[in-house]
Amino acid sequence: MRIQKNPALLVALLIVLAALGLWYAIKPAKAKLATPSAIPVRVVAVAEKDVPRYVSGIGSVLSLHSVVVRPQIDGILTKIMVKEGQLVKKGDLLATIDDRSIRASLDQARAQLGESQAQLQVALVNLKRYKLLSVDDGVSKQTYDQQQALVNQLKATAQGNQASIDSAEVQLSYTQIRSPVSGRVGIRTVDEGNFLRMTDTQGLFTVTQIDPIAVEFSLPQQMLPTLQGLINDPQHARVKAYIGADTDGETGNLLGEGHLTLIDNQINANTGTIRAKAEFDNQGQKLWPGLLVTVKIQTALDKDALVVPPTVVQRGLDQHFVYRVNGDKVEAVQVQMVYQGSGLDIIKGVKPGDVLVSDGQSRLKPGSTVQVMTEPPQVVQSEAAQ
Repeated sequence: MRIQKNPALLVALLIVLAALGLWYAIKPAKAKLATPSAIPVRVVAVAEKDVPRYVSGIGSVLSLHSVVVRPQIDGILTKIMVKEGQLVKKGDLLATIDDRSIRASLDQARAQLGESQAQLQVALVNLKRYKLLSVDDGVSKQTYDQQQALVNQLKATAQGNQASIDSAEVQLSYTQIRSPVSGRVGIRTVDEGNFLRMTDTQGLFTVTQIDPIAVEFSLPQQMLPTLQGLINDPQHARVKAYIGADTDGETGNLLGEGHLTLIDNQINANTGTIRAKAEFDNQGQKLWPGLLVTVKIQTALDKDALVVPPTVVQRGLDQHFVYRVNGDKVEAVQVQMVYQGSGLDIIKGVKPGDVLVSDGQSRLKPGSTVQVMTEPPQVVQSEAAQ
């Protein structure tokens, strides 16, 4: 054989075969197609709860009664009975004016009344006697008529004296300045000892009612039918007042809750808005006259509504949809937007408890594999708690 005759060729062939076997043994395996990696997302479960609907606007706090206390007679201010900032009740004594001259006039009027009444008493006795004598022609008819006229004159004089007394008593009452309303005393503008005149427009101070108090605000004219329905509700519409809040009422401090009491009798044609007023209990005095606040009015209550955070619902070309987690994949579900609030959306098309994607939708498409981020479950806040 030639192979046997050529040992060198045989050795070379064996070396080649060994090298081929070694190469096949250590060559890298073909790379498998990479499986698609899971997309990390955050999810939230669809909640079912009662959700109130609100409309918001900007308003200002107004006192229901604010009175400038002015003198009703001329005189010297003798004493101020209250301090600035003091709470007073209706009828409380605030200040006094010198009353000596008026008391003298009152005493004089009473004395004149006593004199007239005495004269009238004598005239009545004589009239009674003349009446008896006139039956037998003891006195003439003329004398009797004159006595009757004197009685009438004295009665009129007594009535005039009584009117003078009443007038003096009224003037005397004006020397005691009493609070016309319950409220808080403002800054004093006049000190004791000054001479007051009825023509003074500045007044002594103001008394402003603080509790209850009102808030006046404006809303778009489209809200008129809603407001009319609310104000006719025996339970009235709930109104919340915030300070430091935007028109959504999501930030800021809640100052109080009241109810709708009044809708203005006309719409402002220049702005297309209508004014309304709400009344608040203000025992804590958080609402102050002149304060600008944000008001929220509850216009409706959705029972057993399906709510999700605003980040869940996505906008398509002509519809809204959400990504629902099914196992480790997602599916697109068309939904109907019922109500969009500042902190939640009410939707239809899903079921309570469905797990929906709330963050990470930009990388998703129907059928995508997802990995749910492990974190505390997101809680859907109801606007009723705001």
